[in-house]
Parts: sequence; C-alpha cells; structure tokens
Amino acid sequence: MSDPTIERIQSEITENPVMLYMKGNAMFPQCGFSARVVQILTHMGVPFKTANVLEDAALRDGIKAFSNWPTIPQLYVKGEFVGGCDIVTEMFQSGELATLLDEKGVPHEAAA
Repeated sequence: MSDPTIERIQSEITENPVMLYMKGNAMFPQCGFSARVVQILTHMGVPFKTANVLEDAALRDGIKAFSNWPTIPQLYVKGEFVGGCDIVTEMFQSGELATLLDEKGVPHEAAA
C-alpha cells in the first residue's frame, strides 16, 4: 500500500537540493529551533525550500516516521537526512555543514 505522505516527502527531498521540514515557514518560523536552522541556512546563502508541518498533521507524523527522528525541524541535503537544530548548529559552527554542502554540490556563501 502506498502512503501519499511518504511519497510527498520522497518527492520533496528528491526535487529540492536543500529541504527543511519545520514549524512555520522561512518568513515566520513558529519555534525557536526552526528559526535557528533558517537563520543558519540564510546566513550561509543556501537556497532552500521549507514545508510547514503545522499545516499538515499527516506530514508532521510522516516526516518523523520517514527519518526515524522524533523532532522538528529536519534538514535534508540532496535527499540525505542531516539532522535537527542541534546537529545543524554544531555542523555550522565546526564548518562541517559547509563541507557537506560542498560535497553535495549545493551553492552557498563562504562561512563567516
């Protein structure tokens, strides 16, 4: 049996090089953790797409099952699950996030 929510997630992470599942959207994040990931990606000049899990209960539950990760936000780069707020923040601070983006061929500005 196919699951339309899982199919949607698979499609979104395939079509968008950087996909962020978050509470709210890039203009109006609705939780501090989502806001921090948006700030990091914006600071790095990374083009990214967001999906608001608050608008869709099936998506909110589906993304947790899809990644086997219990919290939102969730960042995907080139179809690969990167992590949530703490992991993305640590990777940004250590330079690992820029390295990952380089390896995946995702454009970004040099980390300041």
